[in-house]
Amino acid sequence: MIAMTLSQIADVVGGEVVGAAEAVSVTGPVVLDGREAGPGSLFVAFVGERVDGHEHAPQAGEHGAVAVLGSRPTELPTVVVADTQHALQQLAAYVVAQVRRAGNLTVVGLTGSQGKTSTKDLLGAVLGHAAATVATRGSFNNELGMPLTALRVEPDTRFLVLELGARGKGHIAELTRVVRPDIAIVLNVGTAHLGEFGSREAIAEAKGELVQALPPTGTAVLNAGDERVAAMARLTDGSVVTFGDEPSADVHVEDLTLDRLGRPSFVLATPQGSVPVTLKVVGAHQALNAAAAAAAALAAGLTPAEIGEALSGVETLSQWRMELRELADGVIVLNDSYNANPESMRAALDALASIGADPDVRRTVAVLGEMLELGEGGAAEHRGVGAFATERGIDQVLVVGEGARGIHEGAGGRSTLVADNAAAVAWVREHVGAGDAVLFKASRGARLDEVASALQ
Repeated sequence: MIAMTLSQIADVVGGEVVGAAEAVSVTGPVVLDGREAGPGSLFVAFVGERVDGHEHAPQAGEHGAVAVLGSRPTELPTVVVADTQHALQQLAAYVVAQVRRAGNLTVVGLTGSQGKTSTKDLLGAVLGHAAATVATRGSFNNELGMPLTALRVEPDTRFLVLELGARGKGHIAELTRVVRPDIAIVLNVGTAHLGEFGSREAIAEAKGELVQALPPTGTAVLNAGDERVAAMARLTDGSVVTFGDEPSADVHVEDLTLDRLGRPSFVLATPQGSVPVTLKVVGAHQALNAAAAAAAALAAGLTPAEIGEALSGVETLSQWRMELRELADGVIVLNDSYNANPESMRAALDALASIGADPDVRRTVAVLGEMLELGEGGAAEHRGVGAFATERGIDQVLVVGEGARGIHEGAGGRSTLVADNAAAVAWVREHVGAGDAVLFKASRGARLDEVASALQ
């Protein structure tokens, strides 16, 4: 964050400095977890149902925090406000505005039903290859995570990449009022959080709030292959750039192939020329994510050559997103356990099937858990995923938990259902061996990373 005194912070957020001279200066990161504080940090304290962050101010101080932003005084110098969340967002808006005013900051906002984090990781790496870039860590994309990311900008930051999530109408609009994007990427409108939104049309309306937030000088980057997303072009007076695997898209994927571990190579075709790309991340769907990232990077002023080189150099994505490991005992592990919805489940199963095409792979095993927040159609969606696993020729499906029973029913005779993660660990240790390729995939609540860790 840019350096600010407590007096300056209090002026921005309408707070009162309690407990120290107002000349105390915040020079380090802004954090919600006292253990993540560093020298010069500002610790933001919230009162939750079970935890009062103010009580952790001493811990934050031990790790280097110099002050607290909270709703009551603490042992550290504190900027006391009536609404901590609103104050955090006010501070983020101010800091970004200051960096914009003093430099040449471009803000990219990104949303979609699936693929947000992988695309954000790819775009962050591409822009970071060219200039100082701040991007969302993991999926820290809500009303707290987004301002915390924005507060990481420094005076020399050239690009700010913000992943934006939504669990209802108005959520993205609220986030864009804090930090307005110059470039808006909408990846897709799927079934993630369908239970909360009620319909895909409602999801599209919520995602479209990002495009509506663009200034007339902004650029919308839209998926040409998703009709609901493509229709968002009418929501902005700015420029529109499309991406996809269709030749009609402005930025599109050509000549896609996969290697033995399901990693895509392709030609990235753009209006400024074509470049070859070989990704080190797994799944044919990552080529489309790369095209979205490339379209945004072009809008931000990079060249196709710069983009192709940077994409080919990306080694990893955020934790538990298509993590590929070849173990010493010959087992291939594909850990995509951070989250799941029907579309991302199918993409992951496609990736597993492509790995299974390698003659050295003895058997493909999909360890699958429940997909949450799907609403009334959840049971049918789970059965559909099980049927898809069978269609793609997955040799063995291990379904974890009663909530995922529909996958077991849909997969038929190739499936085994176990009660919980402990039973899954026991099954994996007994049945998985050299030459097997194993996928772990479920919504975060299933915590299938625990099962993957036990195998690894």
